[in-house]
Amino acid sequence: MQTQRPFSLLCELTYRCPLQCPYCSNPLDFARRAHELSTPEWKRALTEAAALGVVQAHFSGGEPLLRPDATEIIRHAHDLELYTNLSTGGTLLTETLAGQLRAAGLDSLQVSIQDADAENSDRMAGGAPSFAKKIEAARLAKAAGLSLTLNVVLQRQNIGRMEAIIALAEQLGAERLELANTQFNGWALKNRAALLPTRAQVQDAARLARAARERLKGRMEILYVLPDYFEPFPKACLHGWGRVFMAVAPDGTALPCQTAREIRGLTFDNVRERSLQKIWFESEAFCKFRGTDWLPEPCRSCSRKEADFGGCRCQAFLLTGEAAATDPACSLAPRHDLVDRALAETEAATEAQLIYRTANASLRISEAGQPIGSIGSRRRQTPKLPGPRE
Repeated sequence: MQTQRPFSLLCELTYRCPLQCPYCSNPLDFARRAHELSTPEWKRALTEAAALGVVQAHFSGGEPLLRPDATEIIRHAHDLELYTNLSTGGTLLTETLAGQLRAAGLDSLQVSIQDADAENSDRMAGGAPSFAKKIEAARLAKAAGLSLTLNVVLQRQNIGRMEAIIALAEQLGAERLELANTQFNGWALKNRAALLPTRAQVQDAARLARAARERLKGRMEILYVLPDYFEPFPKACLHGWGRVFMAVAPDGTALPCQTAREIRGLTFDNVRERSLQKIWFESEAFCKFRGTDWLPEPCRSCSRKEADFGGCRCQAFLLTGEAAATDPACSLAPRHDLVDRALAETEAATEAQLIYRTANASLRISEAGQPIGSIGSRRRQTPKLPGPRE
């Protein structure tokens, strides 16, 4: 099989963040991962990416605006003629910084908002007031002439306010609204009992998204994809492992997807030690699950194998302990019962105490040696959202 070149690079500039979202895609042990790439190292990685064929550079974190060199790095990507996008929590954006980002050549800015309800948005972000800052960040982005995307991670505590979320995006003049259903890995899997919506909630949200997409056609793009747990077949995660996408973590670790380091037993190369060219074409991590030759049954004999490539490797590992297993989200998977069980627990109305993404929580989890995807819940009658715990 001939390996195609990547066209998209995710640059996670830092794991540091002023927010504490309980569904963050950063690794559970992020507090132990220091030694961020320097400015010259990021520039070299971007230069190598452009030479490799990458045409899009996405900057995220953590909170990428905590890096004082963020605009310099973005300017370098722009000079390489890469399309650039920055994802931010919005709390650090100022009028001056928005202007600097525009001057650096940033093409698009994405602001994450936890809810259209200010109180719940603040609570899901960790408790400190942040909603008003996010709204102001969206307005500053528009005023600076940046293309604005609003990103809202949907979960049980906000999915019932879809209409208000769509209305907020309209009011802010967003060109694109990403209604991103929670991916249950990392911190989200740790909090699955509190975040997984019911089937009725998901179906209603899908109906509202379809109606809004039709109504706003030509004015605002709306992205809504049904979550894996509620579909009969999984999706090709990032168009397939090691096919078009690669990520570089803050410490320089190169990954086939930003959560891949949760898979234990895989060796991931670092851009400090190997070029992106060699990593993409030769590294164990990128080659391991590329294509279809590695697929187990029933995937190997399935007519959908070239469409979904067996589903998500991280999800397979976190739920079954085996990265090469069929994604349990697939209705044909030998361990589909794991997803059925999670959905049944959600319908039974469980309460779970949220574990917020804090450095202290990260260190406790790391020191306890808990499995990356371990979860826990307590059966009660109604869901509750406590404040962040240090």
